[in-house]
Amino acid sequence: MNAAGKEILAGNTRAAARLMRDLDDEIPAAIRTLKHLYRHTGHAYILGVTGAPGSGKSTLVNRITKHLRKRGKSVGVVAIDPTSPYSGGAILGDRIRMQEHTLDEGVFIKSLATRGHLGGLSRSTIDIVNVMDAMGKDIIIIETVGVGQDEVEVVKVAHTNLVLVVPGLGDDIQAIKAGILEIADIFVINKSDRDGADKAKREIETMVSMTSFMEGEWKPPVLSAVAATDDGTVELLKAVDRHREYIFQEGNLSRYRREKARVELVEILKTRLIEKAVSDLDAHGLLDPLLADMANKRKDPYSISEKVVNHSFAFHFLNGGKKKPIKGKGSPR
Repeated sequence: MNAAGKEILAGNTRAAARLMRDLDDEIPAAIRTLKHLYRHTGHAYILGVTGAPGSGKSTLVNRITKHLRKRGKSVGVVAIDPTSPYSGGAILGDRIRMQEHTLDEGVFIKSLATRGHLGGLSRSTIDIVNVMDAMGKDIIIIETVGVGQDEVEVVKVAHTNLVLVVPGLGDDIQAIKAGILEIADIFVINKSDRDGADKAKREIETMVSMTSFMEGEWKPPVLSAVAATDDGTVELLKAVDRHREYIFQEGNLSRYRREKARVELVEILKTRLIEKAVSDLDAHGLLDPLLADMANKRKDPYSISEKVVNHSFAFHFLNGGKKKPIKGKGSPR
């Protein structure tokens, strides 16, 4: 293992921050380091916090972190922000989030930009979580950007998912439309001191009660909280503890680990295969002609995509199926 990897395993926050930055920028050396660190992951408990913009996710994460620190737990926070259309960076940075924890060595906060990635998660979220895991964080909190239906991706990487609903914003109806029930392990009616909080809670409870659960299956509780004043945070963490006990029951944890492994592999494959397909097309002088054919409606992207997926090399199907390189372009390696 290289020096950077050893420093991260020792809990060096500077080394971890450098690696996270390089991973987000897709620097090859960072991937090599992460390969060595991967076997040292799988120890942290991952908590997902999702909900519509304005639901108070950051405030709640701040409160949860404070209580976890009182328990003596080290905490990593991955805060995923909207991407600036000008700089490509996160609009809200980690320096203005959770300021009271910035001097706490037991808390590591990393802000990520979505960079146009759908699903509420940044492309490098899983990588960043693995780095925090390897450096020894007990709890890692993922706070998503709040993009509605596409936020369901957070369920794939977190052990416990909190879904925040705020009265008065129509979030109760949005939750039903977005299929949020499928990803929620715990519902939190935040800002429950507002008018309509009881109504929102009843509607979510009704929605949960109308769902069929198998014997022994987890049934999401619906809790009330006011994150701004810390009301309900203790009860919420008790519910998280109960769900953790459920997750660690025989069979549940192994299923979770297999699913998380599947998500990690699929996400990496999607990125690498797309990059390779585009690179192959470009390397053999086929990308620009294809784009021109599409622009002039001579070819459609669906047929092209199917052929790329069904053949090992892009030039193979565009060269009449003959297994020889395009003239002047050399042979594939």
